[in-house]
Amino acid sequence: MTKLAIAINQTRCIGCQTCAFACKMQNGVPDGMRWNRVLTEGCDVEDGALGAYPNLERVYTPLACQHCENPACLRVCPTGATYKDDKGRVEIDYDKCIGCRMCMAACPYNARVFNWSEPKRTPDFVYGDASVPTRQKGVMEKCTLCKERTDRGEEPMCVACCPAKARIYGDLDDPASEISQVIAKRHAYVLLEEQGTHPQVHYFN
Repeated sequence: MTKLAIAINQTRCIGCQTCAFACKMQNGVPDGMRWNRVLTEGCDVEDGALGAYPNLERVYTPLACQHCENPACLRVCPTGATYKDDKGRVEIDYDKCIGCRMCMAACPYNARVFNWSEPKRTPDFVYGDASVPTRQKGVMEKCTLCKERTDRGEEPMCVACCPAKARIYGDLDDPASEISQVIAKRHAYVLLEEQGTHPQVHYFN
């Protein structure tokens, strides 16, 4: 079996948002939508800080679809539009999506976005990888783990572009892979473990 995943080193993450914008460009994500975000722990604003100057602290948490082993979004999808593929990724069949947003409500990570109106892009054309399908008004979107790139044996764009090398991509079912070894050695954890979704995205310090 194959279980593709990402591990994120929060100590190395500098909150630069490169992953978020690389994802947006690779996948032609429309204006006003992001599949990948970088949150600042303990802050109501995205790029905030804890403490009082000059004693400030920031801990960044990049957040996208967690590609869960037991995805809540899949369980509530009435049409089968959300599915897990043979590489362990949670994907969306846009032709089956009816825009009911049940998956959006069920996801505990707030990882899905909805096309409320006809997608607009700046500049006004569909940029990104030509093999990535375009999405229309009325369907859900989210991180696909750069399915088109990873199907070609390449890394997800967020991993390839991270200037701090804070992301590790690989197969969790391969005990010899870098990601499996890092997770075991660095006591990696998952977000909202109590939800029972068993995320495949791991975090470590």
